[in-house]
Amino acid sequence: MKTIRKKRLLNVLILLLVSCLGVFLILYSLNSKLDYFYTPSELKKINVTANQRIKLGGMVQKDSFKIEKNKIKFSVTDFENDIIVAFEGALPDLFKEGSGVVVLGYYNKSIFLADEVLAKHDENYMPPQLKE
Repeated sequence: MKTIRKKRLLNVLILLLVSCLGVFLILYSLNSKLDYFYTPSELKKINVTANQRIKLGGMVQKDSFKIEKNKIKFSVTDFENDIIVAFEGALPDLFKEGSGVVVLGYYNKSIFLADEVLAKHDENYMPPQLKE
């Protein structure tokens, strides 16, 4: 084989190796940043470790909202099962009982410890000041 062909082949192999390494690093990084989304029924069926961050989605159960000291507690339901959520912080303006919610945090011993609460609205959303 000629030296020019050897150099060209070596360059192609190095480029391929670097490309594969880059794709591997990107996929590995994305995998560690994933947050899995579950409903209360799904969350009760699976085994989740206490240090695995997940998203829980459903409806805020009526008459479940309580404030104890500096913690806010409420239940998220999918109308089959419900899970108690504990949260410290300010709730979003759209948060209310009977509306949709997504909470991001950790599930530990039947209580979901939320780091972030996201309130959802339906497709017919109208800002409160325009409803009147």
